[in-house]
Amino acid sequence: MEQDENFKRAVFLDRDGTINVEKEYLHRPEEFEFIPGVPEAIRLLRTAGFRVIVVTNQSGVARGYYGEQAVEALHRHLDGELALHDAGVDAYYFCPHHPVEGVGEYRTACDCRKPLPGMLVQAARDFGLDLGRSFIVGDKLADVEAGLAAGCRSILVRTGYGEREAGKVPEGVPVCDDLLAAAKAIVAGRV
Repeated sequence: MEQDENFKRAVFLDRDGTINVEKEYLHRPEEFEFIPGVPEAIRLLRTAGFRVIVVTNQSGVARGYYGEQAVEALHRHLDGELALHDAGVDAYYFCPHHPVEGVGEYRTACDCRKPLPGMLVQAARDFGLDLGRSFIVGDKLADVEAGLAAGCRSILVRTGYGEREAGKVPEGVPVCDDLLAAAKAIVAGRV
């Protein structure tokens, strides 16, 4: 029964700058590179009973730089790389829209683009998650704000854009060096 209760909790992870080294409009698997400690962090969270769900804005799709299939291919690559470390994520959600820079059907104001909480809310519906017992970890203020809007506890990491974003987060939002430090804090109940 306890395991069932634990699996109502999730840790939502931003992708670029949190899981992988920030590379503008990353969409090629051969350019993917983990931030050190990420596979261990994801394994630690899963072992502790959290669902691990990636939520990522992908405005490169909206801008016409690459298609949704490229995002999905990169996520399959990420799954393969995590499997080599006995780790994995439960699901990926991505927003392919942009309200201003989008092309065609992708130029739209949506509720899934962070800082709005649409991806987190959808994942909560899909997995029966308790957002009040869940976390989001990301490197941008938009990640923090999406988590707060969804009722999650938000954590900013200093990787990616995090160092420059750290001064923007609301008081009381923890800032950790990287995903591994955040995962350890979550599992230990320090955040």
